[in-house]
Amino acid sequence: MAGPTVMAEQVAAEGATAREWPTSASAYWALTVIVLATFLTFFDAVTFGMLAERIKHDFGLTDSQLGFLAGPASIICYFFVGIPLARLADVYPRKYVLGGGAAVVGLIVSLGGLAQTFTQFVGTRVFLAAGGSAHAPSSYSLLADAFPPKKLTRAFALLQFGFIGGTTLGPLIGGALVVMSATWEPTQLGPLTIRGWQWILMVMGLPGLLVGLLFLTVKEPTRLAPAADAPQVPQGAGLGRKILTFMGLDALRAINAKPRVYYPLFGALALSAVEVFGLQFWRVPFMIRTFGWNEQQIGAALGMTVLAGSLAGLVLGSVLVEWLAKRHKDANVRAAAICFAGTTVSSIAAILMPTAWGSMILFGISGMFGLAGAVPQNAAVQRVAPNDMRGQVTAFYLFMFTFFGAMGSFVVGRVQDLVVGDPQQLWKALLITACVLLPLATLLMIRAIKPYREEVERLEAEGR
Repeated sequence: MAGPTVMAEQVAAEGATAREWPTSASAYWALTVIVLATFLTFFDAVTFGMLAERIKHDFGLTDSQLGFLAGPASIICYFFVGIPLARLADVYPRKYVLGGGAAVVGLIVSLGGLAQTFTQFVGTRVFLAAGGSAHAPSSYSLLADAFPPKKLTRAFALLQFGFIGGTTLGPLIGGALVVMSATWEPTQLGPLTIRGWQWILMVMGLPGLLVGLLFLTVKEPTRLAPAADAPQVPQGAGLGRKILTFMGLDALRAINAKPRVYYPLFGALALSAVEVFGLQFWRVPFMIRTFGWNEQQIGAALGMTVLAGSLAGLVLGSVLVEWLAKRHKDANVRAAAICFAGTTVSSIAAILMPTAWGSMILFGISGMFGLAGAVPQNAAVQRVAPNDMRGQVTAFYLFMFTFFGAMGSFVVGRVQDLVVGDPQQLWKALLITACVLLPLATLLMIRAIKPYREEVERLEAEGR
């Protein structure tokens, strides 16, 4: 069911070379398809953000409702669906989980273009998260078995091209489409009224179906079998116990067994995600309300600054991790802490800039630090997670990113409505959340350095 495995004890005894890794061609083809799927995920998210003011106007929403639609609506059922789906990545061929998820996401994005009410729109965002919730855990798990440890960080760095493409072309193409669709008259399809911008969503979902088919061409890599001390489902366990395992009980036990390693990492990711995702969604309304730019101007500027910042982030992240790795076993977490500090300073400065281009440039620098820190964060979790439940441990880790990140748009919206009040003073809400959340996230990541180093040393001593 899960494919062939190699015993962890055998690898420890015979050395890392005893394990047969996939050919470079099959490993990089798998990475290429995953990059395409990742691109579509971020392209949808960024383009949806470009539609924010249009959606607010056409559905008559408050900032709190708009923030809820962009955030909490997309993660309502993540915990109940995402964790079990991540378990599928631990027991079934991951290429099928990834392919099915990509196809479902594409279908639901298209259905979002048919929504006629706020409630229906919320429903599509809920099921969108359910369809895409297994993408990252399945992708990370597959890559960890496709690339040897020395090449894994490089694979995660290349994976960021999906993020770069989505966040670069999303504003550029999405902004142009939003402005162009503003002149389109509503279309009547039977009882349905399709607004101009809704056609963008309907067409945007189609590539997901094609990427779903591409995953069928990926070769599933051999898994490493569970280590001797890995948590196992008891022999003869009943249905209830097996359901709990499927819902992540054993993965939670593995996390709780090493709280000093995992908790600071999880906490730092959660706090930073609230601010980063909140800022990412609200920066378009921020630029419109503060500087009077339209979506096409914003999209063109974001396309340039995000691309430059992302490419610089890839270089910075790779160089920083490699340089630190020569001196420290905790290089992944140490590099992430440095990048968190850079994100904190540049994000706060971007909000305070007196000019539109000043803000845009600093948003790009903030993105540079964010991307540079993402690669070592992801590699750090893959390095210490038990191999037989890597998918679910990753899912819990990314739950902090997805859940709290999705709350970001809502948190900023509530701060705006309840604390600031004036819609034209949106920058104050962004500044309050940035000054509170980002410094705390940085401190937690710094606190994770020592326990992570000790865990890596323990694993190396055991030959893992």
